[in-house]
Amino acid sequence: MTIQLSFLAMLFGLLVAIVCAWGKNTGPAPVRWLINVYIEIIRNTPFLVQLFFFFFALPAVGVRWSPYTAALVAMVFNLGAYATEIVRAGIDSIPKGQIEAGLALNLSRIEIFRYVVLKPALRAIYPALTSQFILLMLASSVVSVISADDLTSVAANLQSQTFRSFEIYIVITGIYLLLTLAFSYLFRLIFQWGLNYPDRR
Repeated sequence: MTIQLSFLAMLFGLLVAIVCAWGKNTGPAPVRWLINVYIEIIRNTPFLVQLFFFFFALPAVGVRWSPYTAALVAMVFNLGAYATEIVRAGIDSIPKGQIEAGLALNLSRIEIFRYVVLKPALRAIYPALTSQFILLMLASSVVSVISADDLTSVAANLQSQTFRSFEIYIVITGIYLLLTLAFSYLFRLIFQWGLNYPDRR
């Protein structure tokens, strides 16, 4: 469950970040204002409070989530805000002459954004982005407080049944360490065979 939750949050959070970064760079003033408000709220409040908001506060206005869904939505919103600034910095690093070259080659705006802007930008910010992904995976341990069945929640249940805190949490520590190493290795493979692979177009 921890792997699934982290993977989905990384995927959807990155999509949110790309859309928001594009909106901050090219959107009208009201859109840029809304994105800035979203980023400031998320980046200046604790993740635990955000989690409680989605799981405990929204039901008061009729929006009810399962623990898993609330955890996923909170993680996506959290990652989206932090990754937006990372992605935006990567987009801003692309020389304007490169974009003008894409226009000269008669590429569509979508093709320019995908091949000329987004891919080189992701290549430039990949280390910072993957570090944020790893932090998100580790932060997923917090979702146990709303009874989402992640790794930490299972550990807490086992501890309450057996009272063998040392054995349980030393194993959980080892599992999180292995997950971190596994995700890091996966991200390196993605960089080598995806972003860093020469584009044959």
